[in-house]
Amino acid sequence: MNQITEPTGKSPALKDVTVLVVEDNVSNFVLIARMLGYLGIHCEWKTSGYEVVEYADTLHRLDLILMDIRLPYEDGYGALKKIRNSERLKSTPIVAVTAEASPEQIKKARAAGFNGFLGKPLDPDRFPEQIRRILAGDSVWELQ
Repeated sequence: MNQITEPTGKSPALKDVTVLVVEDNVSNFVLIARMLGYLGIHCEWKTSGYEVVEYADTLHRLDLILMDIRLPYEDGYGALKKIRNSERLKSTPIVAVTAEASPEQIKKARAAGFNGFLGKPLDPDRFPEQIRRILAGDSVWELQ
């Protein structure tokens, strides 16, 4: 039987957490949303990096952004730059979530300013703990 550990004292209460998922693939979003929902986390969805700052600014609270790299109109790297230039959002943790999972892509994501990296396909058995660690302030850089 899989056991879910309780969040550490450093981690915010997960029911109060809001995560913005920037993902253009509906199936991938549904999977992520279900896994976040299992943790009691509220999630919002944006299908492109285009106008992500404007959208994020409308949210009352934003604790984490999970950002696909390959997005229509504006990719994850372009959106990351804009978010980092936003006074309100610049310190929000942003984790790259991509099928282009390789050591080179992790290096590129680090250099660009992402706070972490999760390779697709996401592992439903590991994802809850990865999210808890990220919300507790840990860096998570994993190919899968």
